[in-house]
Amino acid sequence: MRVLHFYILPALFLSLACAGNAGTVRMKITGRYLNIPVAARDERALMRFAVDGQPEREFRVRLASAAPDYHVFCDLSALRGKTLEISFAGNPAGLDAIRQSDEIAGADSMYRESNRPRFHFTARRGWTNDPNGLVFHDGEYHLFYQHNPYEREWENMHWGHAVSRDLMHWEELPLALSPDEHGTIFSGSAVIDRDNTAGFGSNAMIALYTADSPEKQVQCLAYSRDKGRTWTKYSGNPVLDTRARWNSKDTRDPKVFRYESGNHWVMVLNERDGHSVYTSSDLKQWTYQSHTTGFWECPDLFELPVDGDASRSKWVMYGASGTYMIGTFDGKQFTPESGKHYYTAGSLYAAQTFANIPPADGRRIQIGWGRIEQPGMPFNMMMLLPTELSLKTTRNGIRLFSVPARETELVFGTVAASARNISAADADALMSRFGDSACLRIKTTLKLSHATSAGIDLDGRRILDCDLNFNLINGVFYSPDEMTSMEISADIILDKTSVEVFIDNGAYSCSMPRSPRNGSGFAFWGNNIEIIELTVVTR
Repeated sequence: MRVLHFYILPALFLSLACAGNAGTVRMKITGRYLNIPVAARDERALMRFAVDGQPEREFRVRLASAAPDYHVFCDLSALRGKTLEISFAGNPAGLDAIRQSDEIAGADSMYRESNRPRFHFTARRGWTNDPNGLVFHDGEYHLFYQHNPYEREWENMHWGHAVSRDLMHWEELPLALSPDEHGTIFSGSAVIDRDNTAGFGSNAMIALYTADSPEKQVQCLAYSRDKGRTWTKYSGNPVLDTRARWNSKDTRDPKVFRYESGNHWVMVLNERDGHSVYTSSDLKQWTYQSHTTGFWECPDLFELPVDGDASRSKWVMYGASGTYMIGTFDGKQFTPESGKHYYTAGSLYAAQTFANIPPADGRRIQIGWGRIEQPGMPFNMMMLLPTELSLKTTRNGIRLFSVPARETELVFGTVAASARNISAADADALMSRFGDSACLRIKTTLKLSHATSAGIDLDGRRILDCDLNFNLINGVFYSPDEMTSMEISADIILDKTSVEVFIDNGAYSCSMPRSPRNGSGFAFWGNNIEIIELTVVTR
């Protein structure tokens, strides 16, 4: 969980008395949605809901005092027929503009907005960051995520929720977890408790997450018996409070998985200066085991075969930045053997991998947060493409590789153009009709004639910049496995606002915002370069 230093007030169940020039409105709930106008020019202030006189929620929002920039919504379908009281501690001018409806304001243009990514997950409204609780269950991939449903800026952390059957087409579901007396809902993970070790039922979906307050961060548990559609928080929360052990508030982002050979659960928790390992038999009582320094936030720990050989498997530990170590793990202690290494750079942060992938599939599938602004939209940020991770032997040792998940082919299925052994000018001509394409996949191999620079521009931005003199790809050190190679291959995937580039079959990848269209389109550049292969795939 990337921490930004703002806090919702943790006392969710205080009196509804309002101070200063605050206002209050009351209404009977008759519609499914409550549409709230928001404007960036207005000051953020605390809004509270009470239902039939009882506190229901509170959050901070920039309530529009005049014309709104956009609307956000609350799904109140479970409260139909009850009386809602809304109090706002800021300028009350916008209270009368809050409206009930059976439609989300702006639903007529939703998913057709000018800057809405076409095949990356984005929330209908509000802010999105870290992926949380990635788990496969009963034919569905579950994506939980850090979410502010009340603005396009970071605040009010909840767990949003979406599901997919193919990793490419997502259905956003109601909020999964909301702030409570322990704090706002920070990052965590989800598992399927097949054997009912926690006592909430066989195959219950269990979420372990961080609750954040100004004083400390603690680990809490919630469970679902209906495939993640509704959640119950454990009455014994928090299940882990380690502030005193570390003399630090920074204890967050539990990654939990089943260690089958030890018949126990493992939690990897970022604490102060690295990742700690805890173990449990029931997901509720946790015992400290070990600590690996050098990581910050959002841990993951998993086993992968080396070169596809399960008898030569290694464990990978990484943090939010994507830097990783390779080593061994005995269920309690991770022992590094090499690292830290990197396999990706750019906009990706806080990536996580899916739990409970069926053995017949066996892939380690990852999704990361794309720190890419969505200008002028009622939503902000995105998830990057799902990727498949593997370990391969290179001349420098075992390294982590990342390639687009095979499901990407569901989006890109039509080869629109292809050529081999052509010049940069010929490549520009071939690409001229694709410059305005919202979505595109380009597979290419460039051969440099000089040990200098070459690459591809799109609308004036260098989306591929290979510098053989300084051994840089898009500004990051990269040396190909064949040390004297003059060729570089790239798999480039474009969406409305993003660019993702996978180098040399996944040895390195990067992601970045896509520049606004300016009519200049694609340009291959470099000193007498040759394009060995160029394939363009459209939706």
